[in-house]
Amino acid sequence: MSDDKSQTGGQDRKRISLTEDYEVRDWAAKFGVTEKALRQAVERVGDDAEAVRKELGGQ
Repeated sequence: MSDDKSQTGGQDRKRISLTEDYEVRDWAAKFGVTEKALRQAVERVGDDAEAVRKELGGQ
């Protein structure tokens, strides 16, 4: 996701970025896990949202 807030649209919601706190918080809430669990899952399987979802048990 771009850090340039004037750029809108075209965001890749299939990728999980750990560089923005709000994204970590939002993805963790979406999957129903802690931010730490989300970060660990991304470290294990990469930033693909579907792979992370599967790693977290399909939550």
